Amino acid sequence: MKLLAVETATEACSAALAVDGVISERYAIAGNTHSRLILPMIDGLITEAGLSPGDLDGLAFGCGPGSFTGVRIATGVIQGIAFGLDLPVVPVSTLRAIAQDYFDGQDKHHGGTDVALVAMDARMGEIFWGVYQRNDDGFAELVGQEAVAPATDIVCPDRVGVGLGSAWGVYRDELMTRLAGRVSAYQTDHLPRARAIARLGLLGFRDGSAVPVEQAMPVYLRDNVAKKESERKKPGD
Repeated sequence: MKLLAVETATEACSAALAVDGVISERYAIAGNTHSRLILPMIDGLITEAGLSPGDLDGLAFGCGPGSFTGVRIATGVIQGIAFGLDLPVVPVSTLRAIAQDYFDGQDKHHGGTDVALVAMDARMGEIFWGVYQRNDDGFAELVGQEAVAPATDIVCPDRVGVGLGSAWGVYRDELMTRLAGRVSAYQTDHLPRARAIARLGLLGFRDGSAVPVEQAMPVYLRDNVAKKESERKKPGD
C-alpha cells in the first residue's frame, strides 16, 4: 500500500510516505510557515519515491486537537488531495500520534513504559489530554476519552505512565499534583509527527477506519475554538 500522511497541528510540520510498509518523512519546526512548507514536503516525498500522486492508495492526517490554524491546514490539504484523486482517508488523533511515536522509540521489554499521559498546551488555561496504552501489537490505544480541561480537572485512570507533551512544561506542578503517584517521568519536547500518523493510518486501513473525504473532519475538542474571546466569556465573568 502507498499512503501519504501529513501533520501540522503544532509548531512542527511534517509529511510522510509509506510504501509497502517502509515510511519516509520530511519534518521541520515551522513556526507559522506550515502552509508554505507542507506541499513541497509532499511533492518531494512522492518524487523521491519515483511515484506520481495517482499512485497513492490512501491518505491519513493529524486531525487534532491542536492549533486551530494548523489543524485546518492539514485538513484542507488532505481534503484537496482526496477529492482530486478520489481516495479514502484515515483521520488520526494528534495526541495518539504523540503516544505512538514515543512507543515506537521504546523497547517495551527493556524498561519502556506501556502508558503515555499525553498533555498539550491548549492555551486559555487548559490542556488537551489523553491517556494511551500500548497494545500487544505496539499500537497506542485510547484509555477513557480525550478532553480539553484545566490541568487541575483532568481525569486519569489508575495507571502509571510517562508524561508527554508541551503541557508538562507549562503546567508541570498542576499535573504532578493531580496525578500524584502515576507519573514515572515526563518529557516536554514530544511533538506529533507524520511518521506516526502514517503508522496509525496504515492500521486504520487494515481495521476499516478509513472514511470518505467528506467525513474526514478536524477535531478541536474545544467547541468554541473559533469564537472571539469576548464571545467565550460567560455572563457575569
